[in-house]
Amino acid sequence: MYNPQLETFIRVADAGSFNKAAEESYITPTAVIKQINLLEKSLDVKLFDRTHRGLILTEAGKSLYQDTKYIIQYCKDSVTRAKNAMQGDTKVIRIGSSPMTPAQLLMQLWPKIQVHCPDIKFQIIPFENTPENAREILGNLGKNIDVIGGIFDKTMLELRHCEGLELSREPFCCAVSVHHRLAAKDRLKVSDLYGENLMLMRRDWSTYVDQLRDDIWKNHAQINIVDFDFYSMEAFNRCENSNDVLLAIPGWANVHPLLKVIPVEWEHSIPYGLLHAPQPSETVRQFLKAAQLAARA
Repeated sequence: MYNPQLETFIRVADAGSFNKAAEESYITPTAVIKQINLLEKSLDVKLFDRTHRGLILTEAGKSLYQDTKYIIQYCKDSVTRAKNAMQGDTKVIRIGSSPMTPAQLLMQLWPKIQVHCPDIKFQIIPFENTPENAREILGNLGKNIDVIGGIFDKTMLELRHCEGLELSREPFCCAVSVHHRLAAKDRLKVSDLYGENLMLMRRDWSTYVDQLRDDIWKNHAQINIVDFDFYSMEAFNRCENSNDVLLAIPGWANVHPLLKVIPVEWEHSIPYGLLHAPQPSETVRQFLKAAQLAARA
């Protein structure tokens, strides 16, 4: 369903070497090089810089790498959907999961959800958090992924053309490197952040983040706000590497092994729930209703 050279491209990018990718693919390095050369020729882009230290993705290669993972997963899931349709198995909820949108909350609710809809099954579909994936997946919920658990507000829902069912309010916390001076604390006062760089998503991404931003500007000018564009692993790596502080929620405690998520003594939070298509299927509607009842129980 897709060009098999794309899988070879992913293996080479992950291995950083033609030889290692060849070993994993059980083919010769010459065959791997030929596939990559053909792929570059067909796309008319250079995907790798060949250096004495190994292969390095070009900017074009980095972009294709992110999209290719989604394309391959989408095709595999398309086959699964086709098989389910052939078997008449339509009561399957496909739950998208990534480090920033983990499925743990739903797994905790699942026993209660099944009380209300025992015939519904679920399938976890992993994806990588990138701006491109966010636009593609959230704008097409119901096609490949039915629901995603995550934070949201009206601004984000309108931007991504989807709907959200609030299940809880998640307090804003702060993530810091385990080597940061604040990592010794189990709870932070706002004054503990004085003199620190606090990473916040840029203005107009979330009303709730903007409310926190305005509170800091008005009442806590000693905190230096640093804007960033998107919650991805890059943001978490930046937090650890730069020793900055990252605005987070409790559910992200396991995203990065070298970061610690710490509660803060302020009254700022954000809705957490299920993102879904504006016009969900009947099965998804049943699931959403059951999830709402389970969250209230």
